Amino acid sequence: MRRMMIMVLLAGGIFTPKASACTGITLQTTAGHPVAARTIEWAGNDLNSRYTIVPRGYSQRSMVPGGKKEGKRFTARYGYVGLAVEQAEFVVEGINEAGLSAGLFYFPGYGTYETYNPDTREETVSDLQLVSWMLSNFKRIDEVMNALTKIHIVTVDPRGSTVHWRVTEESGRQVVIEIVDKEVRIYENKIGVLTNSPGFEWHLTNLNNYVNLFAGPISERKVGILSLKAFGRGGGMLGIPGDMTPPSRFVRAAFFQATAPKMDTAEKTVTQAFHILNNFDIPTGIQFAEGQEVPDIPSATQWTVATDIVGRRIYYRTMHNSTIRCFDLKAINFGKVKYQSEPLDKVKEQPIEMVQVAP
Repeated sequence: MRRMMIMVLLAGGIFTPKASACTGITLQTTAGHPVAARTIEWAGNDLNSRYTIVPRGYSQRSMVPGGKKEGKRFTARYGYVGLAVEQAEFVVEGINEAGLSAGLFYFPGYGTYETYNPDTREETVSDLQLVSWMLSNFKRIDEVMNALTKIHIVTVDPRGSTVHWRVTEESGRQVVIEIVDKEVRIYENKIGVLTNSPGFEWHLTNLNNYVNLFAGPISERKVGILSLKAFGRGGGMLGIPGDMTPPSRFVRAAFFQATAPKMDTAEKTVTQAFHILNNFDIPTGIQFAEGQEVPDIPSATQWTVATDIVGRRIYYRTMHNSTIRCFDLKAINFGKVKYQSEPLDKVKEQPIEMVQVAP
């Protein structure tokens, strides 16, 4: 019963007012190596997020509507590390040992999956397991695109919201996958940003509304007899939207990412990505009307992740512990390691280091 409630919570219509706020950016080092980073939000409760380590040869079967594991069976050609929500099967972000990174972002109100057909269940993959399917099987985006034509993607809960996906390969190429009117649409994501609804192409067009924004200060101006001066530095970004809606977060992420200086190492770039994504943390409470009960969680931004694709490292921090932790896939023998899934936080408490003052 709990498993079914979880699936409805993640994919169902009750997901809309409290969450569906994911923000993704993509930075590059001076050498052109990509770092894909993102947040995941949900204000309704603690998602009890987990990391999952999947070895080569591990076999799993997709769920179909109703939650039964009767869909496509797939065996991991590549080992991978993924971050999952509520259940180990629901990997929402990860990277495999071949250098393919993938993640899902909520996409309510704009996508439409095909209707589940039991006759094609052997080639059916649920939306919440598509990331696992991609990481298990592929090294390059072209391989993903070809394989998508051979499967059927459905939701676990027919009442549910759709999602869309971001896929990045070692070369830096990135695509966004959306299913609209039951048709798979793939977009080259040269800007490297993704949030939620509306569709990806709409967000790109919407950036034109902010053609006036630029990095740096505003020069003094004279308007008639008036002499106008900026109150502070960074005035070129005056008017950038600051609310938490997906269109506003997309605009903010695009400009913050575009103006960020390139770092000479992947680790510095990862740190920079975490700093940029600080601007997208959603505090608990703003999603609830006055008088509504607010869940007892530290933040609606439950975790943030950054992936060094060339270095095969995935870094994360959580709402419980802002210390950045890292998995080094090159240090994992995916031919020998056992399948495992553990909580992102063994202790759900922010460690605080006391400063010792010398006498």
